[in-house]
Amino acid sequence: MEAFHGANVPGWGQGAEAHLGEALRILALIGDTASMPRSDRPAPGSRSPMSAEHKEALKAGRSESRAVRRYLEALDRNRPRRGRRRTSEAIRQQLESVEKRLEDAEPFERLHLLQERRDLEAELASRDQGVDLATLEEEFVRVAAAYSARKGISYSTWREWGVEAAVLRRAGITRGQQ
Repeated sequence: MEAFHGANVPGWGQGAEAHLGEALRILALIGDTASMPRSDRPAPGSRSPMSAEHKEALKAGRSESRAVRRYLEALDRNRPRRGRRRTSEAIRQQLESVEKRLEDAEPFERLHLLQERRDLEAELASRDQGVDLATLEEEFVRVAAAYSARKGISYSTWREWGVEAAVLRRAGITRGQQ
């Protein structure tokens, strides 16, 4: 430390020696891993292993999130929309119309008709697939209270999103809760 003179280093003012002394003190506290045998050194970026309890908590959180997401997505897909709801038969008729128009279509129009056909086929397939909303709702009811508590989601937020009051009541989420 005596050999160091901060005044000799350009840009270092007074107090540089104190900073260097502090840095050397910290290095002495944490130890010099460079002098350790390679096998004893901690791997760069290594972390201590997670406890079984922590792993279980992460698993439960993912499971709750999955149940809530699936229920909300199903509600969103089945939410009433403005206007008349199209039937599967109406979609099939529209598909037939698109097929007929494709025969005589100009290249630019054909591009748009091909996309319209693809959209109609996807809509028809998703309609035929159906969703078991009752099962998803039961999964939601089972985890919603814990999920709400963990994430700080209030009753009014669930209601604003569109979850029915009866479903929240069954889940144990009441108006007075955060």
